[in-house]
Amino acid sequence: MDIIITSPYFLAFLFLIVAFVYSSVGLGGASSYTALMAIFGISSLAIPMISLSLNLLVTSVGSFNFIRNKHAKIKLILPFLISSIPMAYLGGSLQIPKEIFYWVLLISLIFVAARIYLWQNTTINFKFDKREKIILSLFAGSVLGLIAGIVGIGGGVYLVPLIIILGLGTEKEAAACGAIFIWLNSCSGLLSRLQYNSIDLTNYIPLIIAVVAGGALGSYLGASRFSSKVMEKMLGLVIIVAIIFLTKKLLSI
Repeated sequence: MDIIITSPYFLAFLFLIVAFVYSSVGLGGASSYTALMAIFGISSLAIPMISLSLNLLVTSVGSFNFIRNKHAKIKLILPFLISSIPMAYLGGSLQIPKEIFYWVLLISLIFVAARIYLWQNTTINFKFDKREKIILSLFAGSVLGLIAGIVGIGGGVYLVPLIIILGLGTEKEAAACGAIFIWLNSCSGLLSRLQYNSIDLTNYIPLIIAVVAGGALGSYLGASRFSSKVMEKMLGLVIIVAIIFLTKKLLSI
C-alpha cells in the first residue's frame, strides 16, 4: 500500500482528477497540487514553482475553452489584472518560512471549502457604480495577486467566488475570468521565482501529462456541458481531503 501511495504515477492520477474538477469551474488547481505535494514530502521551495507551471498548462487550455464559448468579459477582468500582476510578481520574490507557507495554504483551502458548502448561494447586492466597481476590483486584485505569488497559486480560488458573491458576473463569466486571471498571475509569479531558483520539469512529466489531460477535458465540459454546481461539489470533496491531510502534516511539524 505504501508503494502505491508514494508512487509518482499515483500522484499523477490524483493530479488528473484535481485538474479535471478545478478546470471545469475555471480554476487551475494549484491550491490542491500544492497541498498534495506538501503531503507527499516534496520540498517547499520547489512546490510553488511546480504548481505555477502546472497552473499555466491547465489554464492555457481552460482560457481557450471559456473564451471560445464567449464567457470571457474583458471589462470584468481587466481591473483585477492591472493590480494583481505586479503584486503576484512581488509575492513570488518573497522567501517565507515553510510553516507560514503551509498555514497560508491551509487558510486558502478552508476559504474555498467554505465558499462551496456555506456560501454557495450567497450574493451581496451592493449597488456599485462604475467607478466603485473599478476601485474594488483594483484593490481586490492587488491583495489576491500578492497572496497568489507568495503561496504559488494563481489566485482564482479567491477571485471566482468573489465575483459571484458580489454579483459582478455569472458563474460562467466568473469561471472564464478566473482562468485568465490565474494564467497571467501564474506567469508573473513564476517569472519572479525563476530569477532566484530553477527547476527541471522533466522530472515531473507524469504530472504534466495528467494535468493537461484533466484540464482539457474538464474545461471543455465545464464551458459547454456540465453544471458548475455539480462540479463545485466534487471540487469540495477534493479540497476537504487535502485540508485533512495538510492539517495532520502541520500538527506534526
